Amino acid sequence: MRSGWKAAGARERNHARRLTHGAPHLTLRRMSTEVVVFLAILVALALGVAIAIKRARRAELPPAKRAEKLAPPKPTPPLKERVAAPPALKPPPEEVTAERLEVTPPKEKPTMVPEPAVVRAAREAKPLKVGLERTRGGFIAKIGALFQGKKTIDPQTIDRLEEVLLTADIGVKTSQKLFESVKGQLSRDQLADVETIWDKIKEQSTAILDVGAPPLDFEVAKPLVLLVVGVNGVGKTTTIGKLAAKLTQNGKKVLLAAGDTFRAAATEQLEIWGQRTGCPIIKGKEGGDPSSVVFEAIRHAQAEGYDVLIADTAGRLHTKSDLMEELQKVRRVASKAMPQAPHETFLVVDSTTGQNAIAQAQMFKEALDITGIVLTKLDGTAKGGVVLGICDTLKLPIRYIGIGEKVEDLREFNAAEFVAALFDREGESKAA
Repeated sequence: MRSGWKAAGARERNHARRLTHGAPHLTLRRMSTEVVVFLAILVALALGVAIAIKRARRAELPPAKRAEKLAPPKPTPPLKERVAAPPALKPPPEEVTAERLEVTPPKEKPTMVPEPAVVRAAREAKPLKVGLERTRGGFIAKIGALFQGKKTIDPQTIDRLEEVLLTADIGVKTSQKLFESVKGQLSRDQLADVETIWDKIKEQSTAILDVGAPPLDFEVAKPLVLLVVGVNGVGKTTTIGKLAAKLTQNGKKVLLAAGDTFRAAATEQLEIWGQRTGCPIIKGKEGGDPSSVVFEAIRHAQAEGYDVLIADTAGRLHTKSDLMEELQKVRRVASKAMPQAPHETFLVVDSTTGQNAIAQAQMFKEALDITGIVLTKLDGTAKGGVVLGICDTLKLPIRYIGIGEKVEDLREFNAAEFVAALFDREGESKAA
């Protein structure tokens, strides 16, 4: 009996011991399960909130964007199409195309409208004599003062005539040519007559100005590429704008190229003229390659059927050689864009600089194939006689002269008309 009680007590003690040692393991297991359930609930809540936010943002998108978001993804292209193409060969340095070029059309209707040629010619016929008034007040007035009140000329007056010509802004060589035509080609009796001397000076001046160049023809190519060069401050961009206006009034389709990428003001000024004349402008980024702008402008002019392309160029770089090399590069690149381009290269010269204008023209002619001269600001100087020195020294034709601020004041040059207005005798006494 006692042994049975001992066995029952041992079993009870063992059962209590198992319950006591197993409780921590059951508690930990129960706690782990609760943590997992809690974390799962948190993840589900976070996903729900994220989905709700995404749907709210998608609802705020425009219909087109929403459709693009909901569209199925595009299929992956075949392996052959995903293989990268070989890098393109770099073009030669002078054939590189301009980056970020812009074609700037006029924002509004042009403020200058075409008008009948007869009306325009009648208006333009007036100002030549007036525009040359100050030029007549230079060496022409001095000659007039020398001859004033004299019916006959003595040898001393002829000698003084030589002094007047040598001190004029026409250059020593040209002065000598004019004087020799008077003294060497006239007889003693003719030298005594004032009118004969005047006629001889005018005749020789006309011969100097008429260099035998063919008339300017804007029909020789389509598009005709006109390159305009000159140092800063001579009126280059203004001349381009006025010339574009005149060509547009004559029915030409004109495109402008802002090739002076080194001066932001030049591009802005050209844009103003483009607005006034209705001419689009090709321009590149500031400080970019000017030759690439001209290259792309020629291609655009060809593609769009323009009659004339007028390209502005830089007028100042660090050195004279840098400027000339840049202009030479522009010409070479232009010829690659279109054979024989540029068809015309105009040099713009400021007449107020006197004999310095001759030196500038000589410098540009040595570096470039100049086909014509545009002489500006003749209405504001007594040094307009420089036109004689330029033609006599360089044998280059004067294509246009500027005698005022208006578009009509950019005049096509005619040697006989110019000499007649320059040596006009009606205002002789006032000029003297």
